[in-house]
Amino acid sequence: MLKKLCMENFKRFLLQEIELNHLTLLSGLNGTGKSSTLQALLLLRQSYQQNLLKAEGLALNGDLVRIGTAQDALYDDAQQDKISFALEFDSAEFIQWSFKYRPELIVLPLASVPAPKSSYRQNLFTDSFQYLQAERIGSRRFFEMSDFQVRQHRQLGTQGQYTAHYLSIFGDLETIASPTLAHPSESSLNLFQQVEAWLSEVSPGTRLSINSNPEMDLVNLQFSFFGGGSYRSTNVGFGITYTLPVIVAILAAKPGALLLIENPEAHLHPKGQAQMGELIARAASIGIQIIVETHSDHVLNGIRVAVHGGRLKPDDVTLHFFQHQHTPTTPIVVSPKIDRNGRIDQWPDGFFDEWDRSLDILLDPAGE
Repeated sequence: MLKKLCMENFKRFLLQEIELNHLTLLSGLNGTGKSSTLQALLLLRQSYQQNLLKAEGLALNGDLVRIGTAQDALYDDAQQDKISFALEFDSAEFIQWSFKYRPELIVLPLASVPAPKSSYRQNLFTDSFQYLQAERIGSRRFFEMSDFQVRQHRQLGTQGQYTAHYLSIFGDLETIASPTLAHPSESSLNLFQQVEAWLSEVSPGTRLSINSNPEMDLVNLQFSFFGGGSYRSTNVGFGITYTLPVIVAILAAKPGALLLIENPEAHLHPKGQAQMGELIARAASIGIQIIVETHSDHVLNGIRVAVHGGRLKPDDVTLHFFQHQHTPTTPIVVSPKIDRNGRIDQWPDGFFDEWDRSLDILLDPAGE
């Protein structure tokens, strides 16, 4: 498991260490460095996938993330012409990469001693990994197929574009990793049935129907509700299709996997957001490492309820809140602690407190 990420001279960060846990939640105002934290990990993975990281350098553009040129990646007030990353794992292994900087480069040359080959057995570099970006695939008449990504590497695609294909192949062949992940309404551990059960938290009674057309490399995804007729995904709520990849990524993961998920709450109603937090917490409790970027207090509260209910240890949760400083320098990262009862020890200004602010205004008899 990843225990720590260190960044130097990268985007908003002069020098920043981010502690990572079984479940790490990144929150904060826009433009404070949450996405940059995920991008640091994604840059390392995509550079490895392009056969560059071991001995050549850092690929700033690829299938996972597109930074632009080195000038876009360098911290504004950097005093050295280099960008560095380091990872610490729970095995006590510490790996560091430094890269030379020239503003026009799109591949930064490696400037440090190559990492040991054993370093690349970690989940960040293997197929035990999924990344779902904030801009996922919504309702479509047809969805893509990819035997390379799905059959060979078990990937859903960064936009979840291969989710329907994944379910068509593995939905009835695989079971979820642990009964801990099972939805209370579904006794079977079959992946497909568990996906339907958790999807019912978004829209009650949801059932899936998947038809593949290998000749056209397309998959048709349809939905029905409470045993009624089938509907194309373009004719049902946008949130159902948008949420499906997140649910599949979590339920298909095995202990030791690493999931990076941006805004799992997107297009979800409050109950669905809270249940998403519950599912994420359950996955983290069985050894699936999840790093979530979110703006949702409901997702946070779903995690807190899971901790309160004893389904996740408080020591397995790390919260990071990214704040702007008054000067245009590196952000401040505050890390509130969660206790056994799900209570949080500090609420810095802007940390999921907008409801309290609004309530104070509404309860003010003077309207001030």
